[in-house]
Amino acid sequence: MKFDIVIVGYLAGFFTAIAQFPQAYKVIKTGETSSISLGMYIIMTFGIFFWFLYGVLIPDLPMILANGVCLIPSLYILYITIRNSNISKKQSL
Repeated sequence: MKFDIVIVGYLAGFFTAIAQFPQAYKVIKTGETSSISLGMYIIMTFGIFFWFLYGVLIPDLPMILANGVCLIPSLYILYITIRNSNISKKQSL
């Protein structure tokens, strides 16, 4: 029986991509982002984007799919976190 290493890539990508969705769901449901580190989400979103780009350039379908899917909730959470941060700054003035 031959082991196909691509399956490991798809599994890793699947679990990494879905890891973002519980946080995104919570943000969608509550709109609350005060406990989310803006700096961490900026860095992580850039990292996901560059892994996606790397997957496109080499080309590696598991990497493209996983990081493409992962970008969706990551960008959403980042957007809401920045928006909430700006609202908090305006309210404190």
